[in-house]
Amino acid sequence: MINKALRTLYFYNAIFVLAGSLFGPLYAVYIEKIGGNVFIISVSWALFLISSTLFTYVISKFGDTVREKEYLLMAGFLLRGVVWILYIFVGNLWFLMVLQVLLGLGEALGSPSFDSLVAKHLDKGRFVEEYADMKIIFNLSAGLAAIIGGALVAKFGFPTLFIIMAVLALICFFGILFKPRKLL
Repeated sequence: MINKALRTLYFYNAIFVLAGSLFGPLYAVYIEKIGGNVFIISVSWALFLISSTLFTYVISKFGDTVREKEYLLMAGFLLRGVVWILYIFVGNLWFLMVLQVLLGLGEALGSPSFDSLVAKHLDKGRFVEEYADMKIIFNLSAGLAAIIGGALVAKFGFPTLFIIMAVLALICFFGILFKPRKLL
């Protein structure tokens, strides 16, 4: 049985993975609906990855000085949730590109801090098992989300999907916020 801290981290991050994965397989369809083409899809995705990489480098230079890493994690949850809501209002491709950069910042805040919190709470001698548990939970969450996301968009459209994603991000934000600091 995994320890309480890892259970908490896995639980909230599984919800967050579910939120992001609701949209992941549908990204290209969304971009085409707002007037993009194959090249714009590639450029906007590359912009997210490059900005995430650059911001991760910046975070790597000061992230270890932050005493409570869960605040970086929460900032990542919150910023990505805000970006997902803002996807509703994308009226041109330039705004999309700005949102992709902000999404990269959210990723840079959230992912390394999550990984550092997990590493802090791994049980000695069970590293592979506990990382495998994490991957199993996240892959199942993402797989389920791919199906649910498609059904939601087909029935209600992208705005509803983005609202649900943002609400799930807020659940993760507040779930971590209200956990005792000593647990994380």
